[in-house]
Amino acid sequence: MNASDTARVQNYLRQRFGNKRLSLARRENKDDSADLMLEDEFIGVVFQDDEDGDLCFHVQISILAEDLDDM
Repeated sequence: MNASDTARVQNYLRQRFGNKRLSLARRENKDDSADLMLEDEFIGVVFQDDEDGDLCFHVQISILAEDLDDM
């Protein structure tokens, strides 16, 4: 993801979820994705998809089983 797409998707996610603590961090040696962060905690990955000529972004959020024990 280039810097412009990263910023646009970050702004979208912040507005959609009402949380300015969300951020995207560009990944070294990866141009198709960015790390999704909540403050300084990694919570998932945003993947860029332009395979069919239509640009879209997929969000994959990781939930560890041990984190569910606290609920």
